[in-house]
Amino acid sequence: MLDACVEGIEGAGGSADRLVVANADIAPCRGCNACSKTGTCVVKDGMQAVFPRIDEADAIVVASPVYFATVPALLKALYDRCQPYWAREHRLGQSPTRRRPGGLLLVRGGGDPYGFDAAIATTRSVFAVLRIDLMAEVHVEGVDAPADMQRQASALGDGRDLGLAIVSAVNATRDL
Repeated sequence: MLDACVEGIEGAGGSADRLVVANADIAPCRGCNACSKTGTCVVKDGMQAVFPRIDEADAIVVASPVYFATVPALLKALYDRCQPYWAREHRLGQSPTRRRPGGLLLVRGGGDPYGFDAAIATTRSVFAVLRIDLMAEVHVEGVDAPADMQRQASALGDGRDLGLAIVSAVNATRDL
């Protein structure tokens, strides 16, 4: 589904920078609260390369599988490590980051009575901290293998449409 979204982004003249969280070497937040004093995270790992990518992004789209109604642990570690953004605004009184558009693409197998709820709530929470305006969510159920997505033509179209809409929203803010 992310491929379809990127097709939409590139088809509208935009470019995408893909971050594969599983390859980013991100440790969990230690809960040390040092970022509440300095606005920066003291954990030195792959997140040091991710922070500037977050800061420079004109838009952010999260694509994730859903495990037990929420995002995988590696993505949750990245979310938790966004605590410095919250600390800067709410503890240190610094101006928040600029608003920008975003999207959420979620896929899951089936059978979990809680569906997508926790994944959606967790992502919305981190998007609020990063000041990302969630433009659309695409949820696909019944995906247990990558090949299963090929039977989801409507969802793939929705992913492409999200990519197009993201570029349109970014361009609209540039025209202001």
